[in-house]
Amino acid sequence: MPTDAIINVNGDSVQILDVTLLLVTITLLPTLVVMMTSFTRYVVSLSFLRTAMGTQQTPPNMVLVGMALILTLFTMTPALDSIKTTAYDPYVAGEITQREFFDRAQIPLKRFMLDNTEIGTVQLYCDMAGETAPTTVEELEQAVDLPLLVIVPAFVTSELKAAFWIGFLLYVPFLLIDVIVSSTLMSMGMIMLPPSMISTPFKILLFILLDGWSLLFSTLIQTVK
Repeated sequence: MPTDAIINVNGDSVQILDVTLLLVTITLLPTLVVMMTSFTRYVVSLSFLRTAMGTQQTPPNMVLVGMALILTLFTMTPALDSIKTTAYDPYVAGEITQREFFDRAQIPLKRFMLDNTEIGTVQLYCDMAGETAPTTVEELEQAVDLPLLVIVPAFVTSELKAAFWIGFLLYVPFLLIDVIVSSTLMSMGMIMLPPSMISTPFKILLFILLDGWSLLFSTLIQTVK
């Protein structure tokens, strides 16, 4: 092995390639979290909820992102445990190479993404990439041989679709409150009074009475396979 391919870290010899891969992984980690987990579904749905309630910046963005990260970690635990068992532990023990580590680590992530991706979306990106597309749900669940360049965009597309559908369902009850309040104010001749000033407290009250946070979080988690 060339000596210029090795550097010294705390007295230990480490390959430059190892350090480079580590730095690249750390740099791309936020993108991987957003693109290859259910984080997108959670954060978009929570943003829709805040907009539907008309509370503007409450909860703040930091709280929404934090809640989305916690929910993502909760739903991704089985996949992360599988990666640790099948890829990380053997790699640390020196039983497999880096190439085998990345190959094994991809499989749980691919299975998770394929389980939460519509077959029509996968077929669309397979056609554009020139890959053989699965034709049934059973074939889709076993399509771990598809490249990440096909699975990831198909997964993100499905996640955005699911998040917007959840957002629509969140909007409906609050929209009804807006309609009722606006109609009441117009019938009373109070045209100059902003309807949002009256409807927002009722929206918050409805959300509290229905135990909205628990209901929303449990529903979001159940939508992820």
